[in-house]
Amino acid sequence: MKILIQKFGGTSVKDEESRSAAEKHIVHAVSLGYKVIVVVSAIGRMGDPYATDSLLALVDGEKSYLDLRERDMLLSVGETISTAVFTNQLKKNGTHAIGLTGQSAGIFTNEDFGQARVKRVETAMIYEYLKTKDVVVVAGFQGVSEKGDVTTIGRGGSDTTAALLGAAFKAEYIDIFTDVCGMMTADPRLVEKAQFLQVVSYNEVSNMAHEGAKVIDPKAVEIAQQVGIPVRIRSTYQSVKETGTLITNSEKQSGPQRLVTGIAHVPRLVQFTIETNKNLQESLFNLLAQSGFSLDFINIFPEKIVFTLPQAFSGKAKQLLNEQKITFTTHENCAKVAIVGAGITGVPGVTAKIVTAMSKSRIPIYQSSDSYTTIWILIEEKNLKQALNELHEVFLQTNEY
Repeated sequence: MKILIQKFGGTSVKDEESRSAAEKHIVHAVSLGYKVIVVVSAIGRMGDPYATDSLLALVDGEKSYLDLRERDMLLSVGETISTAVFTNQLKKNGTHAIGLTGQSAGIFTNEDFGQARVKRVETAMIYEYLKTKDVVVVAGFQGVSEKGDVTTIGRGGSDTTAALLGAAFKAEYIDIFTDVCGMMTADPRLVEKAQFLQVVSYNEVSNMAHEGAKVIDPKAVEIAQQVGIPVRIRSTYQSVKETGTLITNSEKQSGPQRLVTGIAHVPRLVQFTIETNKNLQESLFNLLAQSGFSLDFINIFPEKIVFTLPQAFSGKAKQLLNEQKITFTTHENCAKVAIVGAGITGVPGVTAKIVTAMSKSRIPIYQSSDSYTTIWILIEEKNLKQALNELHEVFLQTNEY
């Protein structure tokens, strides 16, 4: 049995026209002899009646009086509705299909509501349905606890659902359909000369996704990498013959290795600087961790620590630090820019190129860090577009490297 996973995001199922475009890809896959497991997100985005954020708004948003278990009960409804609507359209047009919730698809999780971890995927039920059906439509983003409570597996969870099903059923491909043609070297809304990437390694895509590229959830990439299933980022609205960006092992890529694969960014950050000592450092990190803050871009010095937080969490962090009488300063309205590429490892002069480009554009760098495949810098958000275009010009539009 040849199995293909096709995941369709909110914009791909938002209306009948979009669902019809998605349906063409499913029907084409069936015509090629595949059994297709389709994963769907909630319909549309914020403002659309059944989108996740719209459902959350019904119960006072983040100020909701519901506990996390009850919130999951509500938020899972968006994907359930999408599954029923999409399955109805497939059946109406003659496709042998069936729709399943996360529970009936055999996706079992722990009880960490809102960001549940999938413990196992039981495949027997879907295999039974695939004996008589060509397509099984599964609600993404959701599962069930051992006690029978509905759970959700975090934002980006439909990508994770698709990857987990791909791994469980040893699919030939995991296709992630969206409203763009595939991975780009930068956000085309900010970088006019952003280029299409035909083949990218798992590690490069995972790094770009962690650093702000929103085409695919990094957890999904990591799951696919563990089992070696290739992933394709494809456009719902392009021809069924357009296969988008292929994500695979780096050794399977053809041609010379790129120095830089792409440039990602994260806006709306606040940089915190705290004057400290060794004893305070340990207690401070414990305090922030216990309060649920996930710090990023951390630099530790003998006399101070520096880190960033998303703007949405900065107010709570400031309140906590003031309550503890900890002196701090902040730099508001920052953005992180990440230069990502497997070819960076061991190559001298990459950081020098970044510094020169920013200096040329008179863009101050407030923080920097690096790993084997990624170099990060922190700048003011007002300079983000200019910085992205300058760095794209240096690393991706010249043949110097």
